[in-house]
Amino acid sequence: MNRPYYGWIVVLACFLGTFVVFGLSYSFGVFLERMADDFARSRGVTTIAFGVQTLMLYVGAVLVGVFVDRLGTRRMLAMGTAVLCLGLVWTSLASSWVTVVLAYGVVTGIGMSVVYVVAYATVPRWFDRRAGFAGGVASAGLGVGMLVVAPAATVLIDRVGWRSSFLVLAGVVAVLLLVATVLIRDEPTTELIPSAEFADEPRSLEANGDGDRRTNGGDSETRTPEAAERPSVGEQLADVYAIARSPSFVLVFVGWVAIYTTMYIVFVHLVVYASDIGLSRAAGATALAVIGGANAVGRVGIGYVSDYVGRVRVFAGCSAIMGVSTLALPTIETTLALFAFALVFGLAYGGNGALLAPLTGDLFGRANLNAVFGLISGAFALSGLVAPFLAGIGYDTLGTYDPAFALAGVAAVLGAMAIVAADRLQD
Repeated sequence: MNRPYYGWIVVLACFLGTFVVFGLSYSFGVFLERMADDFARSRGVTTIAFGVQTLMLYVGAVLVGVFVDRLGTRRMLAMGTAVLCLGLVWTSLASSWVTVVLAYGVVTGIGMSVVYVVAYATVPRWFDRRAGFAGGVASAGLGVGMLVVAPAATVLIDRVGWRSSFLVLAGVVAVLLLVATVLIRDEPTTELIPSAEFADEPRSLEANGDGDRRTNGGDSETRTPEAAERPSVGEQLADVYAIARSPSFVLVFVGWVAIYTTMYIVFVHLVVYASDIGLSRAAGATALAVIGGANAVGRVGIGYVSDYVGRVRVFAGCSAIMGVSTLALPTIETTLALFAFALVFGLAYGGNGALLAPLTGDLFGRANLNAVFGLISGAFALSGLVAPFLAGIGYDTLGTYDPAFALAGVAAVLGAMAIVAADRLQD
């Protein structure tokens, strides 16, 4: 009896990884007000903890990607799990704001960084033709995580307080990532590949010297990491550096910084914004859950469509929709309108997010994909560190989020245009 392709088990493991990382990170908005009150800090200052976590998550990914390429996904995922859980437990025990920044920002961020790189950059090694769909399913954990964790954390905070909530979350994280660690594999090997009629994808994904992808299809011998000669660290870094210097890479990096200002401002400030306009914290938390649910649907559905329509085109279109919907936020006055925004924004971000790793592979090749993806993810670090903080300072100064929403919306539209320009340079 023929076995199904093991790549889909890898997709499940990566789904659990994205569920954990972004379910935790993007639920920060439900903790924001309670932590600000507990430590007597303004909203702008309180978002520093989230910003530092985001910085560590994505800047850490630059180095983590190199280590994952060389040490393997399972070993690195186990290490990341331990660090992430340690950071959550330490956060629950923090007695000062500096400790929160160190525990929640630095330690938790480093652990998330490892899980993030493994969860996003492993799937494209296993898929070619269906890379958009497979990446969408794996990254749908982000949306499901938001759908589950934000409302659950809201209930936990009301019942046991924000500190004990972090302890509960640490236990759940440990269990889920242990399962993912058991399931994950580095790359296809002959024993994991079923017969050709059941094999979902070409077996070996490599990049030639020009960055174009080659595949070994049918029943041809699989080239495994053990069979292939690994380049030295110096050669690997030189290859990644050459990509980073290219105009296309710069455009994609700047484009991602601009696009994701919308995401970070919305995820950090939407709950308190709902309260500010006369709705409730529960409405804001529910809106985050709606974004999460729509995000999961968008990642799978739009990710599937992108394989046929064109991944760059879909990515740019979804990014522009994120910008336009954020521009509309100041017009919202009712809970129904807030949920409508959440639905549109969530679908667009889902389609966008499903294509992060496949788009990176399409534009820059799949050799050293973990390292290249980790490097370009520095764009998230910059956006996540600056955008929520400036939005919070803007609110503290002006008493409104409207200018922040407007600037972020325009930036996202311009970022979408940068992605299209980067693709044209590669043609």
